[in-house]
Amino acid sequence: MRKLDSEFMKALPVIQKIQEAGYEAYFVGGSVRDRILKKPIADVDIATSAFPMEVKEIFPRTVDVGIEHGTVMVLFEGEGYEVTTFRTESTYQDYRRPDAVTFVRSLEEDLKRRDFTVNALAMNSEGELIDYFGGLKDIEKKVIKAVGSASERFHEDALRMMRGVRFVSQLNFSMETKTELAINEHHALLEKIAVERIQVEFVKLLLGQGRQIGLRKMIETELYQFCPGLASKKAGLTSFATLETHLGTATSAWTLLTYFIELPVAEIELFLRNWKCSKKEIKHVIKERIAFDQRLDSFWTKEGLYQAGLEIALEVEALIEGFQQESHLKTLQELYEDLPIKDRQEMQVSGSDLITALKRPAGPWLGELLANIEQQLLIGAIPNQKQAILEWALVADKGEDAL
Repeated sequence: MRKLDSEFMKALPVIQKIQEAGYEAYFVGGSVRDRILKKPIADVDIATSAFPMEVKEIFPRTVDVGIEHGTVMVLFEGEGYEVTTFRTESTYQDYRRPDAVTFVRSLEEDLKRRDFTVNALAMNSEGELIDYFGGLKDIEKKVIKAVGSASERFHEDALRMMRGVRFVSQLNFSMETKTELAINEHHALLEKIAVERIQVEFVKLLLGQGRQIGLRKMIETELYQFCPGLASKKAGLTSFATLETHLGTATSAWTLLTYFIELPVAEIELFLRNWKCSKKEIKHVIKERIAFDQRLDSFWTKEGLYQAGLEIALEVEALIEGFQQESHLKTLQELYEDLPIKDRQEMQVSGSDLITALKRPAGPWLGELLANIEQQLLIGAIPNQKQAILEWALVADKGEDAL
């Protein structure tokens, strides 16, 4: 037996049990591709000639995660493995889902429906590769090529066009000419696809090691025209494609995207809502973009660092090197540690303390006073001690009354 990676070894008993029951079973898809590329292996998927009910008879613990499409989750020794029956698919009237799925006993028929040759690979329990469509050769050539007719594959599922440019970025590959021409011809089909699905591929593209070429392919094939808020942003996307900085997080990617397409901060929330980003992510990106714009102009102030928080500040500092500026991570961390407070919750007075001390009913003045105290603490005008803050607040309140 050829040496298998630990991820495959853990799943090997599942394949062996299927084989013992008289069926074929193979490792398939991205995990096989990544093994060849010597990349970290995430999920291990298994394809089999056993039909879903036959798989369920072999294993005592299963979950029907997509049984109508042939997928059963097998629970084995604390892990879950998706086991999918070999299948063929009918026409795709909505460019997303097949009208019907037919289960078959042929591995080749199953692999024929896959999107790209680099993903149409299988490996048996002995570590031997099964390659009907030249996927290994294309991996060696570092090229993304559709299985069979590219036009047919993209009509079956239009998201495959975005997956194509995403794989160009993620694997740092080029794209085969016929495959690229087919995307050029059919790019408008992308508008048939849910934004949530497009977003997943787009973020992976932006985080890929070959982001520059992947983004250029997205522009050249005009896929960008069918993405939320990007139709008129070709110039900004083209500039973004020249940036060499590696992006480590989705929030950093969105931050720089909004910067390069010159999106005002006030418009970021709607833009990201249209991309179906979460409220938490939107809030993070807005804060990061504000901090990024300020950092481009000058080094961190205490107030700017306090408003951003350390996590966002570190992300911004990592991005800044791509803009002819030197990052100063150590200085940044030292400055952050020296902040008198790092969050409003650390203030030694509360709103109720101020109401009691000033003998005033709650009102808009309270929020303004708390913000003022927060500012005074940051600049070191008063110490973060309850009595000192209350004394300062009494003086400040009298001053307001005098006005």
